[in-house]
Amino acid sequence: MVDATFESFEALLDESLSAERGIEGTVLRGTVLRIDGDFALVDVGLKSEGRIALKEFSRTGEEVELKAGDQIDVFVERYEDRDGLIVLSRDKARREEAWNDLEKTFTASQRVEGIIFGRVKGGFTVDLSGAVAFLPGSQVDIRPVRDIGPLMGQPQTFQILKMDRARGNIVVSRRAVLEESRAEERAKLMSGLKESMILDGVVKNITDYGAFVDLGGVDGLLHVTDISWKRVTHPSEALNIGQTVKVQVIRFNAETQRISLGMKQLEADPWEGVAAKYPVGTRFIGRVTNITDYGAFVELEAGVEGLVHVSEMSWTKKNIHPGKIVSTSQEVEVMILDVDGEKRRISLGLKQCAGNPWESFASQHPAGTEVEGEVKNITEFGLFVGLPGEIDGMVHLSDLSWSESGEEAVKAYNRGDMVKAKVLDVDIEKERISLGIKQLGEDPFASAASGLRKGQTVTAVITAVQDNGIEVEVDGAISFIRKSDLSRERNEQRTERFAVGEKIDAKITAIDSKTRKISLSIKARELEEEKQAMAEYGSTDSGALLGDILGAALKQAKEEKSKAD
Repeated sequence: MVDATFESFEALLDESLSAERGIEGTVLRGTVLRIDGDFALVDVGLKSEGRIALKEFSRTGEEVELKAGDQIDVFVERYEDRDGLIVLSRDKARREEAWNDLEKTFTASQRVEGIIFGRVKGGFTVDLSGAVAFLPGSQVDIRPVRDIGPLMGQPQTFQILKMDRARGNIVVSRRAVLEESRAEERAKLMSGLKESMILDGVVKNITDYGAFVDLGGVDGLLHVTDISWKRVTHPSEALNIGQTVKVQVIRFNAETQRISLGMKQLEADPWEGVAAKYPVGTRFIGRVTNITDYGAFVELEAGVEGLVHVSEMSWTKKNIHPGKIVSTSQEVEVMILDVDGEKRRISLGLKQCAGNPWESFASQHPAGTEVEGEVKNITEFGLFVGLPGEIDGMVHLSDLSWSESGEEAVKAYNRGDMVKAKVLDVDIEKERISLGIKQLGEDPFASAASGLRKGQTVTAVITAVQDNGIEVEVDGAISFIRKSDLSRERNEQRTERFAVGEKIDAKITAIDSKTRKISLSIKARELEEEKQAMAEYGSTDSGALLGDILGAALKQAKEEKSKAD
């Protein structure tokens, strides 16, 4: 009997404990009895009450609003703790309720509302009415978001991507919701899109050739040349990613759905009436915007640039890179040389504002003026001498010396030597200045030739004996007697008969002031003397021998010369 009673009591106890254990892990409806400090005491109809921390009643971004008598759902974690109280959880009750609702929403592919409330590795945490979900960083927005601050704590719409109740994982996406909305907006926008429409957009991406602008579900290309009327080297100079811009549809292809956009088209074209604003010959102050190998671009006003060709940059600096004359952003004075409004081209001159140094030199140093300068360079055809105004003048080889050849005379000069010269000619158009060094002294030829005449017999001094003739000097002028002119007799036309320093008499056959040459001939003198002797002493026809006639003439000439000496 005792055993039967004991077995019956054990069975009842096991049944009671099984019932109690069955309550654990379930959600029950309870009543708040009172608020005790940071806890709420809740009656769930069991043999004892349970305590729940007040913070579990606070949803993200909300204050605790709880009072005695409120009916709430709670989750039974443990039937009884060491203090004899039932361990309850409001968070887990809310999470269970939320999971049930979310599973229905996930199955129906519906959207849910939630609040982003925290950051975790790789993304953010979202409160979905009690259930905590994970929002990957890539699923926050369609475009990368640098600052998520404005989204924190604000109700947002999400799409559930994945749910795993066993592991307690929920993955949501805000991007999927935005993309779906964009698709609707895109369809609406494309159906009504037309050229010349003005739209607001957001800069989505920047490349070397332009920027892609999000028009709200559809992207358009804003080419770098259509950003501004003024020069834009790279789109990043004028635009930033995320920037809101107003654009105009320039071209739209409905088949390919390509949209070309423009910003500068919303502003007035600065090239309209440009010829009237910038007359040829006027001067303006501009800013250097770009430098190339062939010149520099100068901005006259926003959107209007002109080119200073390298040939128009300096009067004196030739074959030099424009970057060594001007620098980017430098303000310069330029002259308008030519304007082509149709081709949008303006030719500018920089050197024209500085004055032509050849004109200045010509006005200050007319032909005949004596100048002094440094030998800058020596070439095969002469010397280049530095002159005032950073220009050079050239002394040709033929203008170095009256007496020496140019090839010999140039050997006496070195780079860096200071020399004096006379201005011979200034050609402003060709930018050439001719100088002469020998012109600083008298021309010995002119002095010598002034007292000489053709047909005159002169005494010359032999300065050199060559195979083909002899070189002689006549009053400071150099002349050359060819071998055939050394004598009337062929057997006497031998150069070895003559010696340097010996004096000879010869007849002047020609004087050429241009070539600065005096032609002499001993043969011509002898023929003339023969003619005179024949006229004076007789002829062979009268029976006199030619030798006797010439002998008498030569004897008389010798006597006259002795008396003169």
